[in-house]
Amino acid sequence: MRLLVVEDDAILRRQVVAGLRAAGYVVDAAADGVDAHHLGDSSPYDAVVLDLGLPQIDGLTVLRKWRAAGRDMPVLILTARDGWHEKVAGIDAGADDYLSKPFHMEELLARLRALIRRAGGHASAELACGPLTLDTRHGRAAIDGRALTLTSHEYRVLAYLMHHRDEVVSRSDLVEHIYAQDFDRDSNTVEVFIARLRKKLPPGLIETVRGLGYRLSAPR
Repeated sequence: MRLLVVEDDAILRRQVVAGLRAAGYVVDAAADGVDAHHLGDSSPYDAVVLDLGLPQIDGLTVLRKWRAAGRDMPVLILTARDGWHEKVAGIDAGADDYLSKPFHMEELLARLRALIRRAGGHASAELACGPLTLDTRHGRAAIDGRALTLTSHEYRVLAYLMHHRDEVVSRSDLVEHIYAQDFDRDSNTVEVFIARLRKKLPPGLIETVRGLGYRLSAPR
């Protein structure tokens, strides 16, 4: 899953990015409203962490521009501890949740997991597809309770397919969601990750839809 972190405080930005990457996410970052607007308007993100007090263009304006352009990715806004009015304004502008500074990384992660789950129509932190389960809290996958050993990229591909269970996901979609903005991308490697996953999963879980992409669904 790919996230965007928008925060002008360099130390906090690095801390949040490091924490999210350690949790298995692909993360892009922006330090001002101009870069934030461009990234959010041109790249597909599964969620955005957005500070409101940004240079050049403030966070509320960036959020309103995204929503006006039809960008519907979940957005978690960061506010000052006593900025209740910022929370109201942010939610009215289209934010999905908010978190007051200072905050614990564990709470930020939990709120982002919830936003991503809800965006995909999932109610539980544990996703399931037949015998396959994915614990989004701890980044673990299992078959009938038996833990799977996955590389970071295999996990990212599987997690994206699990969040979009029963949907056809194109190879380009997978590339966009498992690599960061500055990564040297090669769409052919997606086929390699799919092939590796198929060797570790029961037959038939990952279906190739000719000319369109892949679909993860429970065998009938």
